[in-house]
Amino acid sequence: MSVVAPAGFTAGGVACGIKTSGGLDLSLVAAAGGAAVAAAGVFTQNLVVAAPVEVSRRHLAATGGRAAAVVLSSGNANAATGERGEADAGAMCALVAGELGCPPEAVLVCSTGLIGFPLPMDAVAAGVPRVVAGRGGGPRHGIAAAEAIMTTDTHRKETVVRGDGFVVGGMAKGAAMLAPNMATMLAVLTTDAAVGPQVLDRVLRAGVADSFNAVTVDGCTSTNDTVLILASGRAGPPDGDGFAAAVAATCEDLATQMVGDAEGHTKVVRVRVTRAASDGEARQAARKVAESQLAKCSWFGGDPYWGRVASDLGTAGVELDPAKLTIAYGGTMVSRGCVGIGHDAAAVAEHMAGEHIEVHCDLGVGDGHARVLTNDLAPGYIDENMRSS
Repeated sequence: MSVVAPAGFTAGGVACGIKTSGGLDLSLVAAAGGAAVAAAGVFTQNLVVAAPVEVSRRHLAATGGRAAAVVLSSGNANAATGERGEADAGAMCALVAGELGCPPEAVLVCSTGLIGFPLPMDAVAAGVPRVVAGRGGGPRHGIAAAEAIMTTDTHRKETVVRGDGFVVGGMAKGAAMLAPNMATMLAVLTTDAAVGPQVLDRVLRAGVADSFNAVTVDGCTSTNDTVLILASGRAGPPDGDGFAAAVAATCEDLATQMVGDAEGHTKVVRVRVTRAASDGEARQAARKVAESQLAKCSWFGGDPYWGRVASDLGTAGVELDPAKLTIAYGGTMVSRGCVGIGHDAAAVAEHMAGEHIEVHCDLGVGDGHARVLTNDLAPGYIDENMRSS
């Protein structure tokens, strides 16, 4: 049931004509009754930022972290569209607000799709009344909302995490242009826990740090990346640590689903770095390996070529001890001190042939650790991205 699993939320999705395919392309997640609830958001760090991001940031600031609804469109990113794009994003909020009976600032907006093309606002204006009128709290409504935000995704991405007396639900889209800070992706989380905007903001940022910000498919950070959370308060105050853990688990599940649906991929790869000088240097080293085209190609071929990994670590700009550096695939060490060592080649080959690969790099200098989710580089990625449409 994803975003409608927590008490106090409705959702829906319709086809309004943004996508030439005729598929679902307008999504809504709304607090039941249209009243604003506590909300928080984390956004792309790309300086070329899309109009919906600008508008949502402004609305969260104006309301002090409260929102009644999130409207999302797919098929057009409304990015690099100038003043018209920002006016269109604001108009989407105003259209939804008019239907719900709330101020426009209480509506947040997200868009995803092709960059540099104006939104077809006639289609959006026709679709908003239908998606608002058709919203509901049943499973089919959550499914429609999750499907309506998909672009090159092959399936919808949803999750539900149940805590001690509260629920966190979520939906996301993303299959490419996934890179740290954040990884093109949108995510909306809902919870029935009674949590204020400041706590929501802190918990969401912590959850994003080790999930969406620990993902890289192609090293490309989108103009539109957005993660939002709304809290209805219906379940009462939660245990602080338990709530933070539930939000983090929701984020990690959705982020993992995105990597598992990456364009053209055949394998999901977890790069883990330990004994770095700091957690920050561990993240930097893990990202260097995860974004290495040479390493990605070897993973596609099922080749545990540790030399490529060692070379990338040596240029990651982090401290390491070559004499203590170890590299392992699936728990089997293949290199120590920058030298290949005897190992169970059959076990490594079996691991490399699977859908999930783990690469563990021990830098031998400290206590820092981190992990990054990525994938292999396969011909399907080129096929998907060699043209704009």
